[in-house]
Amino acid sequence: MRYALGLVFATLLVAAGDPLETLRKEHPRLIALDSDIERLRGLIRANPQARKMYDSFVAEAAALESAPTVQYKIVGPRLLAQSRLCLDRVYLLGLLYRLDGDRKYLERALAELRAAAAFPDWNPSHFLDTAEMSHAFAIGYDWLYKSLSEDDRAWIREALVSKGLRVAQAHYEKGAWWAAVEHNWNQVCNGGIGIGALAVAGDHPDLARDILRRARENLPHALASYAPDGGWAEGPGYWHYATRYTAYFLAALETALGTDFGLSASEGFDRAGHFRVYFCGPSGRTFNYADASDTVGTAAEMFWLARKFSQPVYAWHEQRRLERAEVLDLVWFREEAQSPAEARWPLDAYFRGVDVAFLRSSWDDPDAIFVGVKGGDNKVNHSQLDLGTFVLDAGGTRWAIDLGPDDYNLPQYFGALRWTYYRMRTESHNTVLIDGENQDRSAAAPVVERSFQPKLALVRIDLANAYPDKMERLERAVALADRKTVIVQDRIKARQPVEALWGMVTDAEVSLRERAAELRKPGWVVDAEILSPGNGRFETISTRPPQPQRQNEGTTKLLVRLPEKVEQADIIVSLTPRREGTARPAVKVKLPL
Repeated sequence: MRYALGLVFATLLVAAGDPLETLRKEHPRLIALDSDIERLRGLIRANPQARKMYDSFVAEAAALESAPTVQYKIVGPRLLAQSRLCLDRVYLLGLLYRLDGDRKYLERALAELRAAAAFPDWNPSHFLDTAEMSHAFAIGYDWLYKSLSEDDRAWIREALVSKGLRVAQAHYEKGAWWAAVEHNWNQVCNGGIGIGALAVAGDHPDLARDILRRARENLPHALASYAPDGGWAEGPGYWHYATRYTAYFLAALETALGTDFGLSASEGFDRAGHFRVYFCGPSGRTFNYADASDTVGTAAEMFWLARKFSQPVYAWHEQRRLERAEVLDLVWFREEAQSPAEARWPLDAYFRGVDVAFLRSSWDDPDAIFVGVKGGDNKVNHSQLDLGTFVLDAGGTRWAIDLGPDDYNLPQYFGALRWTYYRMRTESHNTVLIDGENQDRSAAAPVVERSFQPKLALVRIDLANAYPDKMERLERAVALADRKTVIVQDRIKARQPVEALWGMVTDAEVSLRERAAELRKPGWVVDAEILSPGNGRFETISTRPPQPQRQNEGTTKLLVRLPEKVEQADIIVSLTPRREGTARPAVKVKLPL
């Protein structure tokens, strides 16, 4: 369905005529116009957050004076770290030069571009590298254009065209696999190359038209992945990568051409910022499913989305994370902000497109309970075999954790060995493990019930397809009762007796008392209790896999083990946070859920 909608949308876009008809002739024309620079100077004078960002950028640029320029270093299959380094530095130095006019910023930016222009190639075998380097050269060429000599313009343009745009054109003509996929590679590759085309559109109009036509034709395939409600199946990390490149490209289209050709109207894209607000917990960590770190970090695209869709909550969310701001945080900064509580956003949310839900006890309390839980689809790009997994925050810290990705340069990390690595396997996740085996790689787990009430917020997921040969029924319900206690219930009906293990990875200190466990961190306790079955017992096991995999130091896995294999069981566990030294809060919940 998404694919068909994307094709229809792309067909309409292709018929829109010459994309360069409305091209802004002068430079700069990408993302930040001269009028924006004047606005930023006033903002820096008037707004403390903007001034603090500016000061941090000046300090960052000063630190570059003793740093080497980018180098041609391939790590694994990737030049990507150097492409991103070049991009970040060009944005930083380019903005400071435009704001201050100090030629040291111009000269250092040219040094970075000169070093990258001398590379033998921009590693097109891993095309993200080429796309991001093309983006860097586009910004350098466009933002610095007025101060460049004719010779400097010529070599920057030549590098962008020969190592970026012509290579991309050849890839398109050969049916590049990344062009029309539904995940982040689409936005990054089409977006980075599209920005490059806009930069040199006046110099190479035929080439630019061809690149832009292809980018416009292909981008809707990925934009359809936000439908219907803004979720992103690749997880928070790749939400950021995909969404920032969508914002880069659409912003560049708007400033260069005066239109984004309706791409921003794709279903669900206006709610992409909702997903980020919900997937960030009060501990300052994300629900980091798929190959994602749990670090929240900055996401300047939230400011862009806030302006584009009149969503001050998006701006509120980004304003709280500007300690390590990026350049576009300043360029796109929005002063108008509103908290989710002020905007009366619900505490709980379900994102139907990706079968992920979030429950919380408060928007304003830093000690609030937060639960992220997912069904999803194991076939999704960057997925791990984690259907049914959850994370838990309380007391400003995380208790049930997702270990995140391993080293992408492990042998066949994205190939034949992926499902042998501990962090990819079902056993490392906070879900039910059947007979010690991985979930089916092609399985999907839909949310089949949700009820968000003040006293009981609940999500139920059908996990039967995770073990299709073993299960007649496997359902997980995760609930937040009285906004005080988390209850996880697994209903199991197997075709033959199976070993069923309930598990949760934690970095807390764990004390066991058979049917109860106490998880401790400074100042806080989580009381875990097995409510069913009566013969279940808690135990802990190691999370340490064989070398050279990451060793997961400081973590352990809390298990509920049954004394024998079962054909039918209800495993119900409650997790109740409380401040150390206080009584466990009383919660009345009718069981089973």
